Amino acid sequence: MALRVALLCSLFGLLLGQGEKHTAVDDCCKNGQKHANDNNDCASLPLISSSMTCRIAQEQCCVSVLEDNMCSTGINVAKDQGVCDSLLAGTCETKTTKMCCDCCLLGKEAQGLNIPCDHNLSVGYQCSLVSRACCMDGASDNQTAALGQSELPNQDSSSDVAVGVDPCKGKCDHVCVGSDSCACMKGYRLKPDGRSCEDINECLLGSSNCRGGERCINTEGSFRCMREVSCGTGYELTENNDCKDIDECEAGIHNCGEQFTCQNTQGSFRCAPKNTCGSGFIQDALGSCIDINECVSQSSPCHRGQICVNTVGSFICQRNSVNCGRGYHLNEEGTRCVDIDECKGAEQVCSGHACINQLGSYRCECETGYNFNSITRLCEDINECRHYPGRLCGHKCDNTPGSYKCSCTTGFQLARDGRNCDDVNECESNPCSQECANVYGSYQCYCRRGYQLNDIDAMTCEDIDECALPTGGHICSYRCHNTPGSFHCSCPANGYTLAVNGRSCQDVDECVTGRHTCTENESCFNIQGGYRCLSFDCPNNYRRVGQTRCERLLCNDTVVCPILPLRITYYYLTFPTNIPVFTNIFRMGPSHTMPGDDIQVALTAGNEGGFFKAERTPTGGVMSVGRLIDKPQDFKLDLEMKLRRYSTVSIYLAKILVFVTQEEPKVPYNPLQE
Repeated sequence: MALRVALLCSLFGLLLGQGEKHTAVDDCCKNGQKHANDNNDCASLPLISSSMTCRIAQEQCCVSVLEDNMCSTGINVAKDQGVCDSLLAGTCETKTTKMCCDCCLLGKEAQGLNIPCDHNLSVGYQCSLVSRACCMDGASDNQTAALGQSELPNQDSSSDVAVGVDPCKGKCDHVCVGSDSCACMKGYRLKPDGRSCEDINECLLGSSNCRGGERCINTEGSFRCMREVSCGTGYELTENNDCKDIDECEAGIHNCGEQFTCQNTQGSFRCAPKNTCGSGFIQDALGSCIDINECVSQSSPCHRGQICVNTVGSFICQRNSVNCGRGYHLNEEGTRCVDIDECKGAEQVCSGHACINQLGSYRCECETGYNFNSITRLCEDINECRHYPGRLCGHKCDNTPGSYKCSCTTGFQLARDGRNCDDVNECESNPCSQECANVYGSYQCYCRRGYQLNDIDAMTCEDIDECALPTGGHICSYRCHNTPGSFHCSCPANGYTLAVNGRSCQDVDECVTGRHTCTENESCFNIQGGYRCLSFDCPNNYRRVGQTRCERLLCNDTVVCPILPLRITYYYLTFPTNIPVFTNIFRMGPSHTMPGDDIQVALTAGNEGGFFKAERTPTGGVMSVGRLIDKPQDFKLDLEMKLRRYSTVSIYLAKILVFVTQEEPKVPYNPLQE
């Protein structure tokens, strides 16, 4: 510890040489010591200055006090218990306590073996100090006297060593004795070098005069005692380390009301009323005066034969007259009490029940369903429903005066026994518009097919408009007609007939049924929803072959005839509007192909709107839809195929009649038109 102080002093001297005032460093050190004593901790040390010198002084002085306290604890354990096993060395703090305890035991052992206390064991400087202090604490008087030879009392101006006279010529730290020896002031001792002085840690030596419950805190050249346990409520610690009573009345920290005065007591205070109550009154907690009932608070305040009557602030005694108890009254002479026959009085005490008089009282013979209350002396109704829950009635129990009655919930009726409930068949009263099903305690209405139950009354059946349902648009292919409980579908008047399923519309083939108007020279061609009467004539130099083909005759003309088509064939196609673009509708090609054939196809007439296009295929050509056809119309198309085979070109012509009909018609449903 002395080494730490010496290093601190050297550091202070170095830093002071840079311009720091000594008084400021001293204040920083005192602040660190105070924080250690107050908080027993240096981790959260508040800095009082931004100076590095002040910070170092605060920290080191704080740590020094903590280490002294921990070391004192270890020394006390060694002195009191003689062993250090109870101290754990798990942390840095507990290691210091354990080290001081062990070193003190080492000094005590040296003293017991009569070994000099100033041994030369290499146990460290602080351990040597603790060991020597504990050794000398139990040594003989001459050893103790030898230890104190280098200590002198505090010197003043009247001492033997004059101020300013230094016979040793600056050799000693404190004072010079004689011409060649040094001595130290009280609270210090001479170091082995014979000139320097070090602080005596009275707390380590056990030479302090601290009382029980106080902790010794070493200071430079002295020590002070600090109380370990707080004074408790109502007391405060003084500068002399004594507990002093706090005068709450003077400090104004009492809670006495306006009607009270504060009176201080040791460790507390009490509230005394300002106003005193007169005789016959007592003061309550709020300071108010309330009357004392002497007739209750005192035993026999009046003489025998008298009764006590309380008054405000006092009482009076009255002569006791004849007082008959309940159920009695004075006789006509007023000399004695006789029984009152309550049953014969004008008041019907039993309220219709039988009354039986008794001495000083009466009793009621209650009818069935009632009980006699001995306190109110009345016949009270028995609530059978509450006394026997669930055992009297099947459903609901209703209490009545002297009895009870049973009732049933909705959908039930009381049985003949008056207790149970039978189900009511509500369907017998025909509450439903169509079908009714009785269920236990209720009924359920349901409807026939094509009807639905009304959501409001749940009894009326309403027709389901199948045509108006979200799926109604798919029920009928053309038109839907709602009927009560059902529906039916219809088709256009001409060209269609209703299918077997009653929903779809089928095209009528007028050509098959003979319902057309074509002549004998015309052929009938059925289309969707109608028909066409078709006929054609072969051009000049052609002859008709079959129903749909014209073939060229032998050519006499060598210029025009050879470039005419060898064959003209008529084809009839029909399809609805809006068929997808690029749909193939016609194929054309030779009956057989030969290697080296060159085939070309082209629309040569009738495709002014560009609704169709022709394309070549490996075996011929194909005609497909080139544009969307969104309305019904007829087309007369010429599709020409040129076949080059063995250097000979042959032309074939297909005359295609295309009848585009309206898609299957659909009429939106309108219930107002039904």
